[in-house]
Amino acid sequence: MQSFSKLVSTYNKAGLNAARITTVQVNVGLRCNLSCAHCHLGANSSRTEEMSWETMQLILDRVAVRKGLTFDLTGGSPELNPHLERFIKALTAMGQKVLVRTNLAVLSSKGLQHMVRFYRKHNVDIVASLPCYMEENVDAQRGNGTFLASLAALKKLNSLGYGTPNGPMLDLVFNPAGPMLPPDQMALEAAYKKELAERYGVFFSRLFTITNMPIGRFIEQLENSGEATAYTDLLMHSFNPDTITGLMCRHQICVRWDGVLSDCDFNQALELTTAHPAPSRIEYFEWSSIDNRPLVFDQHCFGCTAGSGSSCAGALVDAGDEVACAGG
Repeated sequence: MQSFSKLVSTYNKAGLNAARITTVQVNVGLRCNLSCAHCHLGANSSRTEEMSWETMQLILDRVAVRKGLTFDLTGGSPELNPHLERFIKALTAMGQKVLVRTNLAVLSSKGLQHMVRFYRKHNVDIVASLPCYMEENVDAQRGNGTFLASLAALKKLNSLGYGTPNGPMLDLVFNPAGPMLPPDQMALEAAYKKELAERYGVFFSRLFTITNMPIGRFIEQLENSGEATAYTDLLMHSFNPDTITGLMCRHQICVRWDGVLSDCDFNQALELTTAHPAPSRIEYFEWSSIDNRPLVFDQHCFGCTAGSGSSCAGALVDAGDEVACAGG
């Protein structure tokens, strides 16, 4: 089996190191109101891991001193962390850009209905997971009733200006339902915009297509169905060297709920911490050893370089094939 690190180095040695970091992804906990089939972290309602305020304070003190960062807050469901609002207020007061990755359905949960207005008040951008524009496909992947709850949240976000030219960003995320690469991002975005507008009067800013990583709950599902080897082979054989320079790990650092540092959220799931000389915990964080650090790769990284590439902001290169919603 070809080593990912060795393959990357044959094309672009700069791809083996980070550049100057512009994004800090913070996983504030693994508790989630959903239990999605593709979740690489195994998040669900029974998980108790959550970031403490003390860890958030370390991020504010040591990380947010750099101006012009984007703080990408994720989970689980970030909204289920009791300190989230306080954390966002502190970040925005420092002038940092904040985006929250939400599953939408959580915004209809008891005690959390106010979060949409809170996000709007603090000019928080939203990245929302919606694996298809058809109810039956979304519910099959995420649970009965999820689509209608997500639709209600989208309409509320739209009513407050999200997704409009002058309002905060409202981006949607598509993950394939099975062992396949995502379709062309631009073509699928056009289909999403048409279908959501015509069916439900809903609009949004952009669509991101993200490849399912062969780890966590998704790889367990593939192993149970006997498709794991075929999927990992698909990722490897679809390697695209044009994606290397845009790999998200080159421009971000990730902080896990317990303060552990890693190059990306997928590495976090596999307990792959940052490499020396970068610190492995938030307590020892210094920008001088975070920028330009050597990156930690493993075989799952083929998921980020397959086809059009994949990152937390979607595809890395254009593909050009027209497709429709492939969720299910």
